[in-house]
Amino acid sequence: MGKIFCLMGKSSSGKDTVFKALINDKELELQPIIPYTTRPIRHNEKNGREYYFIDETILLSYRTAGKVIEQRNYQTVKGLWSYCTIDDGQFNLDEANYLIIATLESYKHLREYFGAEHVVPIYIYVEDGLRLQRALDRERTQESPNYDELCRRFLADSADFSKEKLLSLGISESFNNADLQNCIENIKKEVLGQLF
Repeated sequence: MGKIFCLMGKSSSGKDTVFKALINDKELELQPIIPYTTRPIRHNEKNGREYYFIDETILLSYRTAGKVIEQRNYQTVKGLWSYCTIDDGQFNLDEANYLIIATLESYKHLREYFGAEHVVPIYIYVEDGLRLQRALDRERTQESPNYDELCRRFLADSADFSKEKLLSLGISESFNNADLQNCIENIKKEVLGQLF
């Protein structure tokens, strides 16, 4: 049976960049799981690449059909945004291994849904000062920078990824992303160790 590798970390820890590097690594042969969200698309995103961007009506139809594996709702300065993983045929653990960007909450639900033996946590860590600078740099590139939301996410991450919560889910190892290439190589070793 295959594995689902859950790539997790606070905002601006480099998850998207690491995700792309791992997905493009032919030796790993990981397939992406694309989550869904009701938040607005950012200018550098593409529907079906980072997320499937949907509205509340479509999300309700998935929920009614019993296809929502996990869902998280966030009250933001722009309104309620939902993020979720949907059993839409993206994965078949008999045929492949997968990679998804996840939160601790989504990791917990994926583990419950697929079984702990099939879901592997990969937690990326970046020192808060560097992470905040990266977040500011990224936000400045947006057509309409939303610094209020950046601050909300930054502060919420301290609670969402607290040491206690990580340990409660059995996550004690982290991959420092101060040096991107080093981080990717260390994660690759971990993934290969889990697969073979």
